[in-house]
Amino acid sequence: MIDNIRKPKQQRAIEKKEKIIKSGFNLICKNGYYNTNTAEIAQAAGVSTGIVYQYFKDKHDILIEGLEKYGDDIFFPILKNKDILFEKKDFDKLLKQMINHYIDNHKISNIAHEEITSMIHSDKKVADYYYRKELEMTYSFKEILINNNFNEEKLYEKVHITLGLIDNLCHEIIYHKHEDMNFDDMTELVIQCIENLFKDDLN
Repeated sequence: MIDNIRKPKQQRAIEKKEKIIKSGFNLICKNGYYNTNTAEIAQAAGVSTGIVYQYFKDKHDILIEGLEKYGDDIFFPILKNKDILFEKKDFDKLLKQMINHYIDNHKISNIAHEEITSMIHSDKKVADYYYRKELEMTYSFKEILINNNFNEEKLYEKVHITLGLIDNLCHEIIYHKHEDMNFDDMTELVIQCIENLFKDDLN
C-alpha cells in the first residue's frame, strides 16, 4: 500500500487530497500530533481511511504537507505582511504590534506551537521546514526595514536576534508563565533591547 501512493490528476481527486491535508492539519493543531490518528483524519475529511492511504503513507506525510500549505499562518505570520511602512519614531509601536500578533497566534494554536515545535529536535522534515521558514521570515523582516530606510550593515544579524527575542518572549508568556515574572516589564525590556540594536537608525 505504501508503494502505491497516488498523485491525483483529476480535479475531484486533487480536491479530495486537499481536504484531507486541511482537515488533518487542523485536527493535529487542535488535538496534537500524537493524539491524532489516521481514522480521525479520514472522518474529519469525510472520506474512508483507505482513501487517506491512497494519497499518504501516514499522518506524518499529512503533517508535513499541512505545514507547507498552512503553517505560515500559525508559525510565521510576518511572511503575510511584507509591505509594512512606518515612521521610525513609531518603531516601538511596530514592535508591540508584532509581539501582540505573535502572542495571539500562539494562544489560538498553542497545542500546535508547543507540540510541533518540540518535534524540531526529533523530526528532520519538521526541522527543515522551520529552518527554511526562519530564514524566509528573517529576510522578509529585513526587507521591511530596508524599505523603511534602515541601514543594511549587520541588518540580517540584527533581525535574527530581534525575531529570536520576540519568539522567546511569546513562549515565556504563553507556555512557561513564571509566576514571579512581570510580563509587561519583560515586554518593555525586550523592546528596549531591540531598539538598542537599531539605535543608529532611530537616532
